[in-house]
Amino acid sequence: MDPSQKSIDLHLWLNKALIQQQNQLKNQFQLIFEAIGNSFSLAEFQKISPKSRGVKLTKGNDLLGFPYQVLDLIRDFDPNHGANVRILNWYGNGLFITVRLGKNRENPISALVSKGFSFGLSENQWDYPDLILNKNTTQSASKIKAWKYGFYHWIKEFEAKTNPDELKENLELELKKIIGILDLS
Repeated sequence: MDPSQKSIDLHLWLNKALIQQQNQLKNQFQLIFEAIGNSFSLAEFQKISPKSRGVKLTKGNDLLGFPYQVLDLIRDFDPNHGANVRILNWYGNGLFITVRLGKNRENPISALVSKGFSFGLSENQWDYPDLILNKNTTQSASKIKAWKYGFYHWIKEFEAKTNPDELKENLELELKKIIGILDLS
């Protein structure tokens, strides 16, 4: 064992109220994400990608030491023609919407920039610390058009609301706008 390791914080470990409060918050977001996922049909996603696999809610406990929840919509990760829209709830860091597109899809630069999205400049499409904490993004059309990696990744911080119904409705409205932009029909 590393002798420089801090002692175990037994007070924090036994703080039932804090742990219950954190679990209640996670459950609130899970219910919101489930309701959002259920508000869209597979047919809507198939207008964006015929290979859509619908919706998936996942969670993790350690993205740079913070728990997170992810709601994926569309779920076609094909590197050439795929599309995915993701809501990332990264505790301690914020709520984000991302749009990931395969390299052979149209990259709707002006439409996404006008909706407040920034283009991710990280060479790793899943490097959220780089995209969010380092703000390795741009809204410059010339930089975006010069992008040479095999995907397009857009990101936008989303303002959370304390009212769960209002948060759900606002996220659904934002997602409908994105789906409208990506619709291939």
